[in-house]
Amino acid sequence: MRMIDMHMHVKGAGVEWSWDHNDRIIEAADALGIEQIVVSIPVMRGMPTFDKVRECNDAVIGCMRRYEGRILGWCYVTPGQQQSLGEIDRCLDAGMIGIKLYNQYKIWDPAVHPVLEKAIDEGLPVLEHAGHATTRRFTDEQPNISDAADFVRAAQLYPECMLIEAHIGGGGDWEWSIKALREAPSVYLDTSGSIIDAGMIEMCARELGAERLLFGTDMTMEGGVGKMLAADLTQTQKEKICYRNWEQIVARRRHS
Repeated sequence: MRMIDMHMHVKGAGVEWSWDHNDRIIEAADALGIEQIVVSIPVMRGMPTFDKVRECNDAVIGCMRRYEGRILGWCYVTPGQQQSLGEIDRCLDAGMIGIKLYNQYKIWDPAVHPVLEKAIDEGLPVLEHAGHATTRRFTDEQPNISDAADFVRAAQLYPECMLIEAHIGGGGDWEWSIKALREAPSVYLDTSGSIIDAGMIEMCARELGAERLLFGTDMTMEGGVGKMLAADLTQTQKEKICYRNWEQIVARRRHS
């Protein structure tokens, strides 16, 4: 079965993602049968300067060229920066296929609205770092992280936007998140994250439908593949999650 990993990261711009070299990612993809990887380099803490954002995107563009056909790119931007919309255009011209947001703003914040409107105009998916905090430390470290309720709120404002809540297996209370997303049928969910609890993928498919799930690993490549192979789903459901849903999303892009 084909697999496209739509949530992954690469090393670059001084940002470390636990792999000593990006060649290792390709080697792992080859061993695991992952056909393509869609990557970004977000800044995880604080409010980055625009120069840093551009440096991160340049590093991704470099990887896209080095591993042509295997690595695709998310354009990382920080909403609220006046250069963000122009940076999206620059990244699209370089071949990127979507927008990546991290934890600088809630997904529904007015500062994010121009980015979401740009995504709608261009037919682009928007992948945002997410999680439902279960500890005070989590909340203190990422006070603006979006959870499923925030995605519901954003989807009510922009129901035509292809919003993707990141890593159900890496963002706190995953059962709560799945249940909350039942209120936002336009929001997708990706399967990535280091949590591989039994029944997680099955609950996602049961409560939201396989049509709303996207295969991703977010650095946990072996675990990401393993929990898909082990999931008690039909072959048709697995194919939708592993590549068909993503191909349908990418086909909606308007940028040439």
